[in-house]
Amino acid sequence: MPRRIKQPRNLLKKTYEEVRDFLSAPNSMVFFFDESRFGLQPSLGRGWARKGVRVIAPVNPSYQNFYIYSGVAPLTGEAFSLFLPWVNTEMMNLYLAEMSAAFPDKQIMLIWDQAGWHKSKSLKVPENISLKSLPPYSPQLNPVEKLWQWLKKHVCRNRLFTFMDDLMDRLMESLATFTPTRLMELCHCSYLLH
Repeated sequence: MPRRIKQPRNLLKKTYEEVRDFLSAPNSMVFFFDESRFGLQPSLGRGWARKGVRVIAPVNPSYQNFYIYSGVAPLTGEAFSLFLPWVNTEMMNLYLAEMSAAFPDKQIMLIWDQAGWHKSKSLKVPENISLKSLPPYSPQLNPVEKLWQWLKKHVCRNRLFTFMDDLMDRLMESLATFTPTRLMELCHCSYLLH
């Protein structure tokens, strides 16, 4: 049975207060960040079929994959994503540099989990980005997880992609269709709204 860890109310209140104080400054934005792996092995799930018909799902035994690094601002619906080959400090530094360049006039608070490459001593954090870690074992506090669930259910589930480029193209198309309003709805973060 999975272990459930209760998040203390004072920790959520403290995060809310830090975000509120940070957003009181001009040109400030709060993004939640996470990365997720996508690959050619299909994700199988329930589907419709005629009664008595056995469903056959083709699979690709390939182990090729890539990662989407995404930051989502649940209060404004803005997002910044990169498709990268690995999860490590080098890729994280690339993401941070690109995000900083995409929002040069903004001060960004980036809230993320405590993955090893997020705490690396060789992490290069641009001046306009400050980092805040979520408590350990608390993916439910990161609204970007809802984006991954949606993409894996609506883009990847029960679909066979023969080539990585096909999967990447389909995911890019899906990400491009999200309006700020839709991202705010999907990645709603109730503990930031008091």
